[in-house]
Amino acid sequence: MVARAKLRHLRVAPRKARLVADLIRGKSAGWAQGVLTHSPQNAALPIEKLLRSALANLMEQDDARGIDVNEAVISEIKVDEGPTLKRWQPRAMGRATRINKRTCHISILVEASD
Repeated sequence: MVARAKLRHLRVAPRKARLVADLIRGKSAGWAQGVLTHSPQNAALPIEKLLRSALANLMEQDDARGIDVNEAVISEIKVDEGPTLKRWQPRAMGRATRINKRTCHISILVEASD
């Protein structure tokens, strides 16, 4: 049994979100929630909420009777680059420098271990 959840346009750089995603890839959902709760990275809270959403999607399936959520496994978590917000910062002598504010899309796939 498989459930998925997606998070789009998260205002965290994909490079930083991948560091958090690599921590929980292939781990059990209960262990991953504990790691994300105590992780100091800014991307940990949205990824934890996304994991809870995927687990809720798993529990809402018709044949999900008797599934222990802590035994579910994160089979796939993918962080893709989203659109970049381009901003300008004033510099010396009337110049300007472009600031790239990156976003990312995260998708997670949770499997129930039978």
